[in-house]
Amino acid sequence: MTVSSDFYDLADALDPADQDVLKRVRAFMDDEVEPVINDHWTRAEFPHQLVPGLRDLGIAGIAVPEPYGAGRSTLLDGMIAMELARGDSSIATFMGVHSGLAMGSVQLCGSEEQKQRWLPAMRAMELIGAFGLTEPDSGSDIARKMTTTARRDGDGWVLDGRKKWIGNASFADLVVIWARDVETDKVLGFVVEKDAPGFSTTVIQDKIALRSVLNAEITLDGVRVPEADRLQGANSFRDTAAVLRTTRAGVAWSAVGCARGAYEHALSYAQQREQFGRPIASFQLVQDLLVRMLGNITSSMTLCTRLSQLQDAGRMTDEQASLAKAVSTVRMRETVGWARELMGGNGILLEHHVGRFVADAEALYSYEGTREVNTLIVGRAVTGHSAFV
Repeated sequence: MTVSSDFYDLADALDPADQDVLKRVRAFMDDEVEPVINDHWTRAEFPHQLVPGLRDLGIAGIAVPEPYGAGRSTLLDGMIAMELARGDSSIATFMGVHSGLAMGSVQLCGSEEQKQRWLPAMRAMELIGAFGLTEPDSGSDIARKMTTTARRDGDGWVLDGRKKWIGNASFADLVVIWARDVETDKVLGFVVEKDAPGFSTTVIQDKIALRSVLNAEITLDGVRVPEADRLQGANSFRDTAAVLRTTRAGVAWSAVGCARGAYEHALSYAQQREQFGRPIASFQLVQDLLVRMLGNITSSMTLCTRLSQLQDAGRMTDEQASLAKAVSTVRMRETVGWARELMGGNGILLEHHVGRFVADAEALYSYEGTREVNTLIVGRAVTGHSAFV
């Protein structure tokens, strides 16, 4: 695709060097990902052969401060997430889990020694990370109902429990596991290596969204973790929430990217598809759909741009991240639906790509906090009253 959907030139907020990074990401997604992703999506397989190309882009941990990351802006990081999702939401999710959740946990909650030990290899994508928080029976209420336990045993810990919906888990080298200390009842973070005895994964089958993301269920059966691998700065769920705050902004950007991808494919289709002797792009109702989509994308992208600017200034709040995630995913859902509508029956064929965006949007709509939960977070901030049960 050569269409641009940055109608207000918001990428101009980046300096020229960062704009070049964004262009390289877009070119990689167009040239390397788009030709192969439908096949992998259909077969529910992750395209491991694309990882070296992602590594060469140098975007893992790009907003992590030096010396362990590139120390670039979170605005650039967000726009990269958008460009990845514009090409494919599964690739964007893979990078969000590795670079945002896993590396972010080490950066925000690790000791200096742990950062030195893990972050350079994760930045080079020599080690791939995953993030184990959600459980089979707990999602939105995980802070209160976490059942995975950590028991101190000598100079280490023993972990028991189950995690679900964990992206990258089946092949990740390092998995950040959040568990409740049986003595203090506090939530702690641990880095578990993939070959640890008692650690096993089962890939979740029959998904209708993000089919190229290998979400897995993790079983922890007496997994021993040395104290040196406990994240030293993770001592309560507030520390977990600090990681989620930053990545929630990234999901909002991914929602913009998913909407942009669907819109750009629909616009290209409208310019080529002829009915009644002329391109359907010349029809009033088709133009109405395109403008509605572009309006959703532009407003969401503007919202996310300001959110990232606040994040770079150290002023972003949970409520601001939640508003961006809730609003952007609702607008994404509308936009991909309109793109499918514009394409008629062809919209459900993978060869036209939009059907994949429609399906994947359902996952982005729900993960990193549902619309309802994010709404209550914002509602509490604006009213001063908590509506949580």
